[in-house]
Amino acid sequence: MPLKAAARNELLARYKSRLALGRDAVYGGGSPREAPPARLLRDYSTLIDGILTGLWKETEIRETLALVAVGGYGRGELWPHSDIDLLLLLPDAPDADTAGKLECLIGIFWDIGLEIGQSVRTIGECLDEAADDLTVQTALVEARYLTGNRALFREFELAFGARIDPRTFYTSKKLEQYERYLRFQETPYSLEPNCKESPGGLRDLQMILWIAKAAGIGRSWDDMARREFITHSEKHLIEEGESFLRRLRILLHLHTGRHEDRLLFDYQETLAGQLGFEPTETKRASEQMMQAYYLTAKKVVQFNTILLQNLGSVIFPSRVHEPIPINRRFQNTYQLLNIVHENVFNENPRAIFETFELMQRHSELKGLTARTIRALWRTRGLIDESFRNDPENKARFIGFFKSGRGVLSELRRMNQIGILGAYLPNFGAIVGQMQYDLFHVYTVDQHTMQVLRYLRRFSLPEFAHEYPLCSQLIAELDASWLVYVAALFHDIAKGRSGDHPELGAVDAREFCEAHGLSSEETGRVVWLVENHLIMSDTAQKKDISDPDILAGFAAAVGDEWRLSALYLLTVADIRGTSPTVWNGWKGHLLEALFGETRKFLLSGGKPTAARGVLLERQREALRLLRYFTVAENAQETLWKEFDTAYFLRHSPEEIAWHTRMLHYRVDSEQPVVKARINPNGEGINVLVYVRDACDLFSRLVSFFSHSGYNIVDAKVQTTRHGYALDSFLIFDVGGREDDRDMIAYIEYELTECLIRQIPPKTPVQSRLSRQVRHFPVAPRVSIQPDEKGAYYILSISAADRPGLLYMISQALARHQANLHTAKIVTLGERVEDNFLISGGGLTDSARRIQLETELMESLEVPRN
Repeated sequence: MPLKAAARNELLARYKSRLALGRDAVYGGGSPREAPPARLLRDYSTLIDGILTGLWKETEIRETLALVAVGGYGRGELWPHSDIDLLLLLPDAPDADTAGKLECLIGIFWDIGLEIGQSVRTIGECLDEAADDLTVQTALVEARYLTGNRALFREFELAFGARIDPRTFYTSKKLEQYERYLRFQETPYSLEPNCKESPGGLRDLQMILWIAKAAGIGRSWDDMARREFITHSEKHLIEEGESFLRRLRILLHLHTGRHEDRLLFDYQETLAGQLGFEPTETKRASEQMMQAYYLTAKKVVQFNTILLQNLGSVIFPSRVHEPIPINRRFQNTYQLLNIVHENVFNENPRAIFETFELMQRHSELKGLTARTIRALWRTRGLIDESFRNDPENKARFIGFFKSGRGVLSELRRMNQIGILGAYLPNFGAIVGQMQYDLFHVYTVDQHTMQVLRYLRRFSLPEFAHEYPLCSQLIAELDASWLVYVAALFHDIAKGRSGDHPELGAVDAREFCEAHGLSSEETGRVVWLVENHLIMSDTAQKKDISDPDILAGFAAAVGDEWRLSALYLLTVADIRGTSPTVWNGWKGHLLEALFGETRKFLLSGGKPTAARGVLLERQREALRLLRYFTVAENAQETLWKEFDTAYFLRHSPEEIAWHTRMLHYRVDSEQPVVKARINPNGEGINVLVYVRDACDLFSRLVSFFSHSGYNIVDAKVQTTRHGYALDSFLIFDVGGREDDRDMIAYIEYELTECLIRQIPPKTPVQSRLSRQVRHFPVAPRVSIQPDEKGAYYILSISAADRPGLLYMISQALARHQANLHTAKIVTLGERVEDNFLISGGGLTDSARRIQLETELMESLEVPRN
């Protein structure tokens, strides 16, 4: 019979108190920071065991049923805010009375504050569901008896053990891990990793023990050591890493008060303090904690790889085949590179690099044996100055870059095992180093590997459709391997005080000279490292339609080889920064800069006079207009209102579009607003033609912001007869499926806004991103005259947030500064905007300082 209300309330009060007191005894005070994490998890699990078994008995559940812990709780690891996974095991289908009692019991579990994940099944139902669901099968591998019918549980254990197929389980778990790795971009090194699910997290260790249990090999690291799957020193390293990850996850749960496994920026500083990390002059406490996390994750991935291979060799015993000799030191064992004995590297340290050389040469080899990985890991300390100065080792290392295959895979493998950082100590210094710049999402070393990954993709035919120009250039580029060397060094000086491209160039020169590169090859690598940012800066921050800008960039590049190599490195660098930083507009800007610069260089580097450029663009615009049957000379009335700057700032295609839309509306009393899909990639082009007003730009910015669009490029032109011709490229931030649906809306609503002269509205404020709140960028503002002294360049670098461009436009309007062009560059959570302005008393230094000061104050990130 169900419990009466009074008895139930008394029971709830008693067990709630028991749970609260017990939980405080386990996790209260300083125990989470001081006690061994394994003991905390076990003690909490034991507490819950007692509560569940007590309630089971007091609610008089039938003796024929069994209560079973499964999943993480089943292995005796219960985290502060994880679900408590239970199996209520039945001998047969429940009758109404049993079902009622079970429902009451589960309700009581929840009412006292336990978060239960329960299943009610017979043995047959367990076996059937496990056969179809890997998650269920994995949870049942961890099954542990709590109370009730022990014989029934034993029957379940025997039936489940007989049904589970270790080979199928092993294969399924490996595929599951592969899919999990893909969800996290196959890297442990994201700046906000998941300490449970990311590669190198706790799940990698748990998976090994699941497979070992399913195969009857063992249930613990002690068992794995006894069976000689790992050495005792490796067991110690695994337990040390597991302990660090466990403590981190426990503290994370307690700090957030919920089941949270992501190491978000919001929590990192607090957790670092709780783990005993203290800030230094050069590193935050959180940076030190995260570097410790990455090094731990790296070891975990390593042991996961070794143990999966060793377990697989036992679970899938193959017919014995003699290894195929490769040379006196190495052999092919089941398509894996294997050392012939344990002391190969101790006897001949040169064989360390030979390992990776052979992997590049022999396409039939699919990886390294666990024995080889172990031996490399243990002997990486042999890479000392003597090793680095050995001419044969130097030649082999340079050979890695020159090889036609395996460049990325072997450099990645070397980095994973710790060989790369040992050979290049300056690279070792950036392993696991975080980047708090609001747009990188990987550590410095992982970002470098991502850049190398994209360079490699450019060279593979199967990816030519993704990057057609890059694929063409890298195929045609003489000594393209030098770009890989430059990529390895481009960020090697990150974290040091000083300019990292300049410092990295010094490292690159030392490396190239020490490794016997010619003076020409050395010069190319050093130039690429030192100048790896100039193409991105020029394309995104400057007006590349300006002949002087183009001539200056071409002069800095110097020749076509450097231009092609720099383009390849720049595209790879941006794409390797974050999955979200690259977009079609950036691709168009870079490709346009590349194309125009190449034409300039092929013409002998002779700059075209402004008048010549103007006439060339007018001729091309007229050619395009003929396709649209625009009457001959129809452009004259409009064009006579434009100054030379208009034709220099706009492409022929833009000039033709503007002319088509406006040639018969030159003196229109009504605003003209036209929109179209950007022909050069993503976004919408918007043209606005209206009588000029001092707050016009602010009103346009306000409209786009409230409509859910970001401005990424703006050109502002004032005609001789007082009209503004403003053109924009805008990107949707609202997640709409098709920009075409918004074209009519923009044209109608913006026209109405301008006709009614609706004043600008402050954009709706929204929450700042985690990155901006925890790692604010100190804003920078500068106003400098351009080379000709006709205009001023306003440069702004600040943390991005809603309404930022509106605030800038308001400041310019208050100072009556005229805006001519705007380059809006968003790099993750940071903006780097450049505006060409005039007027507003900018010739007076005091007025410039006043504007700079106002902008600095408005750009400061508000503190919570």
